[in-house]
Amino acid sequence: AGCGMTTIVQTTAGQIQGVAEDGLSVFRGIPYATPPVGALRFRPPQSHPGWEGVRGATEFGPIAMQQEMEEISSLFPGDPQPQSEDCLFLNVWTPGLDEGKRPVMVWIHGGAYVIGSGSEPIYDGANLARRGDVVVVTINYRLNVFGFLNDPALPEINLGIRDQIAALRWVHENIARFGGDPDNVTIFGESSGGQSMTTLLAAPAAAGLFQRTIVQSPDPHYPRHVETMRGVAERVYAELRVERGDLDALRALPAASLLEAWSAYEAEFLEQFSTELTGELMTCPILDDDVMPQLPLEVLRSGRVADVDMLIGVTDEEFKLYLMTMAEAGLEIDEDAAVARLDTLHEDGRRVYEVYRAAREARAEPSEPEEILIAALADRAAVVPAQRVADAHAASGGRTFAYVFTWRSPLFDGALGACHAIDVPFTFGAQAQAAEFVGAGPEVDALAEAVMDAWIAFARSGDPSTESLPWPRYDPNTRAQMLLGPERRVVSGWREIERAVWDNI
Repeated sequence: AGCGMTTIVQTTAGQIQGVAEDGLSVFRGIPYATPPVGALRFRPPQSHPGWEGVRGATEFGPIAMQQEMEEISSLFPGDPQPQSEDCLFLNVWTPGLDEGKRPVMVWIHGGAYVIGSGSEPIYDGANLARRGDVVVVTINYRLNVFGFLNDPALPEINLGIRDQIAALRWVHENIARFGGDPDNVTIFGESSGGQSMTTLLAAPAAAGLFQRTIVQSPDPHYPRHVETMRGVAERVYAELRVERGDLDALRALPAASLLEAWSAYEAEFLEQFSTELTGELMTCPILDDDVMPQLPLEVLRSGRVADVDMLIGVTDEEFKLYLMTMAEAGLEIDEDAAVARLDTLHEDGRRVYEVYRAAREARAEPSEPEEILIAALADRAAVVPAQRVADAHAASGGRTFAYVFTWRSPLFDGALGACHAIDVPFTFGAQAQAAEFVGAGPEVDALAEAVMDAWIAFARSGDPSTESLPWPRYDPNTRAQMLLGPERRVVSGWREIERAVWDNI
């Protein structure tokens, strides 16, 4: 990267110095809150006290404490990054430090609320910023035990979401100095980042901090009350030999011990998930009086967030990512096993199986028992919940657009299909960094350009339509969605025959 003149900006906390890179000004590792360490461990983020002189913002800050998950990191290569409890940093890519009032796009990363960071190579904001003349921001927030030890005995919970809100407040107060428009902010995220989108829609403290949202493959938001998390917390306290809710004892422990206790629990849960494909994310935001007093779906249906534009979508084969873990666990799924599994989720598992088989055969798609099971589980756990979000938002008058991502991964002889996370490299034009996962060539590049252009158009105007890709609004009756893959076209009622079996579930 060519480093020309240096770039200094005055923020609310002090001056920072970034670097000029290929026509952009880039700022890495800007602190948006006081380090949540010492007495501030397990406390909401506090605004940064500021600094004297000019603070360098040329290197990414440390990422949140986490234990690497090999399967995931193998899909998105990159060197391990330094970790610290002092992790509340964000990064900015901007085409101009001027009065430009550009659309602002704030990325909130996924990773099941236990792993990830805003500084992963795949989330580099340069391509989007340059291509769309937009300001791109990526953030870190506290994960796992540090961000989501949602124990009712603690004074505050949902700390990771509070971090996200603090970062959005920083953007609101500072981004005009980076050439961005604080009144045109789009938040976007995938997986638990997508669930963060729906959480932020339901968070009173986030109201007004963003005007649009792009919700990519959100984990669903079933009611998880504080009580359901009590058991998780109790396991962790027992592992740490700490009295429940004893904050002083928790703060006296090394960060590594806390992470280890949480990770032991998480590993057990993930093992169960990958072999049985059951269970819900145990690390997640939950209902509380303060951050999320109501479930997102209720908030959406009420029309309270109808003024926020929404683009929402899923991948066509969300759960194919877990076929690998099933295979590694030596799981053989025959028809009886598939039906038995579906019986635990539906009053008539046999009917579900037959509806899926018939629908898939009619489309000449694979209909082996494991294919049917994976498709049905994905619909119940990911696709139908996302559809309910889209339906609720559109029905309340919210401007809504939807997509299905159909690009298939070439990895493992195509076994992953159009799996969870396949959309992420295209979102950032990072297909070259993820070539093993998404493939390479003119078709890949064309899809990345189409996706980036649609996301940028949406951030600018609240409508993802571009000249080459006119995109109709979504409504609950026709359910028009854009297919994003080898072919890009509008479909209505995509796979609706089989999805209807989950209607009242």
